[in-house]
Amino acid sequence: MSGKARASRGRGVPRLGRYALRAASLALALGVWQLLTSLDIDLWLRFSQFPTVADVARTFADRLSGPDYWTDLTDSLTRILTGFLLAAVLGVAAGVLVARSRLAEDLLGPVLEVVRPIPAIALVPVAILLFPSNEQGIVFITFTAAFFPVLVSTRHAVRALTPGWEEAVLTMGGGRWRILASVVLPGALPGIFGGLSVGIGVSWICVISAEMISGQYGVGYRTWQDYTIVNYAGVFVGMVTIGVLGWLTSTAVELLGRRLTRWLPRTSYVAAGRPARRVNRAAAAVPVSPTTQEGVPHDQLV
Repeated sequence: MSGKARASRGRGVPRLGRYALRAASLALALGVWQLLTSLDIDLWLRFSQFPTVADVARTFADRLSGPDYWTDLTDSLTRILTGFLLAAVLGVAAGVLVARSRLAEDLLGPVLEVVRPIPAIALVPVAILLFPSNEQGIVFITFTAAFFPVLVSTRHAVRALTPGWEEAVLTMGGGRWRILASVVLPGALPGIFGGLSVGIGVSWICVISAEMISGQYGVGYRTWQDYTIVNYAGVFVGMVTIGVLGWLTSTAVELLGRRLTRWLPRTSYVAAGRPARRVNRAAAAVPVSPTTQEGVPHDQLV
């Protein structure tokens, strides 16, 4: 067996073990839930009021066989993706503009900072008055929820960039657009995707709340309807659906971020539990001056 094959095999076994551990933790949580609810345990928390895992599973299977569940799923995904994509584009653009332009910061900064602390769900009455349909209002709530995390993360990421990179592009004759494409956006990508990861989670919270208040279809609307008719198993079906959808969309954003920032050094965990840094081969090939240690002059070392 070649060294490369042994290395790939060594990486595969721990990965399978991690997946097995995750599946076991989920199974244990479901087992505890089933035990507490089936035995009607009432200590301080009233588990006797909860549906059992079996009840939720039966209700979930019934929902999957009907058309309403898929209609609700499609409506919620359409709302979340529309609002989130708008927030991603406008949030990144506004963050870069505010971070790079003093005029934009003076004009837009005060307004954005006043509106930012307002919870997006508190804007539901504004959306009802402002937009002619509930659908547009829900998309607006979703957009607002994701916009500010993306804006703030982008602004901080752009301001944290090393000035030397921009100076290098200027020295080689590059202009503002060249700096934006070659320095600002690539350098701020890790911070941008941090904001996107936060934004997609907040968007799910707000879109479900908006659907409960003013929606006609959607996972949040159906969950609230189940609560009003005391169908608690249906409520838990909605909660599980929201959790799975939120996890899938957050994972998609994270994977896209890793894909677009493959040039970054990564940190992994070795068997001893101590972090081991994965060094980029191209960066590792750069020689270090004998008068420095990892690029830091001796007179600055502690």
